[in-house]
Amino acid sequence: MKAMILDAQGKPLRLTEVRRPTPAAGQILLAVRACGVCRTDLHVTDGDLLRPKLPLVLGHEIVGVVIERGAGADRFALGQRVGVPWLGHTCGHCRYCASGAENLCDAAEFTGYTLDGGYAEFTVADQHYCFALPDEYSDAEAAPLLCAGLIGYRSLLATGDARRLGIYGFGAAAHIIVQVARWQGREIFAFTKPGDSQGQRFARELGAAWAGGADAAPPCEMDAAILFAPVGNLVPEALRHIVKGGSVVCAGIHMSNIPEFPYAILWGERCVRSIANLTRRDGEEFFAIAPRAGVRTEVTCFPLAAANEAMQQLRTGRIQGAAVLVTA
Repeated sequence: MKAMILDAQGKPLRLTEVRRPTPAAGQILLAVRACGVCRTDLHVTDGDLLRPKLPLVLGHEIVGVVIERGAGADRFALGQRVGVPWLGHTCGHCRYCASGAENLCDAAEFTGYTLDGGYAEFTVADQHYCFALPDEYSDAEAAPLLCAGLIGYRSLLATGDARRLGIYGFGAAAHIIVQVARWQGREIFAFTKPGDSQGQRFARELGAAWAGGADAAPPCEMDAAILFAPVGNLVPEALRHIVKGGSVVCAGIHMSNIPEFPYAILWGERCVRSIANLTRRDGEEFFAIAPRAGVRTEVTCFPLAAANEAMQQLRTGRIQGAAVLVTA
């Protein structure tokens, strides 16, 4: 099969032919139809996330069709379309798994990081960590839901009942979750790179009540903020604009250092917290909600061989919505 291979961090991906994987017990073999390009893929490639499996097939927003099943893998039918997310396997018995926090499992495996992912024509996945996908979405439209959507949804849950919600960084995750938040009746304040008038217009088109640069003050105090931009400097910025008792939720897997800030902007029972990975429960809930909320994804499609170009466009902010590799 053809695959885009990461041989070493800091190097571009290499298009080559490798042996098609064979599903082990409990695994399914998928013919990949589409795979989203996520900012986490940039962090893996650039060396921000340490110790990936090398050589590696990136990609953890996978949409594919089941073409073969390993022993005991009867959860999905042959020919069924399924999605494969970032969380690829957990131990199932540690303190975190036992308490429903499998996203924190110390022995977890991750698609496109410690397990080969979807920048390829075929991939294998543990059937228990895959999702059936709503029919309302095409393959390319469904791909970003598998990470941008899921992490966005988990981040939204972390804001509780916040009615006035700030979103910093208006990329793939933000453009999905703002639609859910608006469906829930929340008021959205979108923060983009300073001067990004196109991004601010996009946010307003999706229902944001206000949009401005990340260095600007919103027109009123916010109940909570979600940071999708991996920029530590934004943490104190967001704290300055939330009410007492509000939360700043850091949604990225990697973030630059948070600078020193005065205790006064944290005082008043404000909270800063992170989001790590996802649980299967998050996925089941989100894929039930997304069609009801009328969520639509805006995607820019690339052929598999153009993965490096897709990643570069994402890195330089030239993607509105999400980038997706289409293999079929």
